[in-house]
Amino acid sequence: MAGEENRVVLHGTWASLYGKRVELALKVKGIEYEFVEEDLTDKSEALLRYYPVHKKVPVLVHNGKPIAESLVIIEYIDETWKEGPRLLPQDPYERAKVRFWAGFLHQQLFEAMASVIKTDGGAQERAVKEVHEKLRVLEEGINGSYPRGSPFTNGDGMGLLDIVVCSILGAHKVQEEVLGVNFLDPEKYPTVTSWVKALIELPLVKEEMPPHEKLVGVFQFFRARALESAAA
Repeated sequence: MAGEENRVVLHGTWASLYGKRVELALKVKGIEYEFVEEDLTDKSEALLRYYPVHKKVPVLVHNGKPIAESLVIIEYIDETWKEGPRLLPQDPYERAKVRFWAGFLHQQLFEAMASVIKTDGGAQERAVKEVHEKLRVLEEGINGSYPRGSPFTNGDGMGLLDIVVCSILGAHKVQEEVLGVNFLDPEKYPTVTSWVKALIELPLVKEEMPPHEKLVGVFQFFRARALESAAA
């Protein structure tokens, strides 16, 4: 993108699943951008200036204006760059369905999975049960909302909902290795399992997802830190 007026800068970290959502959206739309790797233990002055509310990543800066929160950023990208593949449907009802299920994934499934990482023993067993309950709701909801003409919910390419599910379940093998729990069961959740497997086979996703070994290390670190905090 030529000219400072169209400069796009993404502040994030290589391991941020929220940040990966935005990177995937930018890549799907074919938007050139500059990536600024943030050290969350020593946040840059730019990040603190652009997002003083929560001081978190990702933050997209376009024309010098900051946009925060991954789902908000993705909608901004889709509304600003109308050329290229659309990330949300044009039809208002279809768009509302995407927003509903993206919110469910972001607020309920992701939070339940985070609880599994942060707990052990009986608390972890309850958290695992909660994840399976959310997956059951997702399986039934996607079957009801999206007839299976395509493995994706946005036609033939990735849309917002595909990006969100990929960011949460795309690293399911990492979660299995670290936690010893298998969430994606093709017998219980055939639609969700085939959906995720189709997404992670896309060249764009393979290119963007961090290496398995590095993600295992990150998950192990966060789990150890969370368990230490709970025991303190």
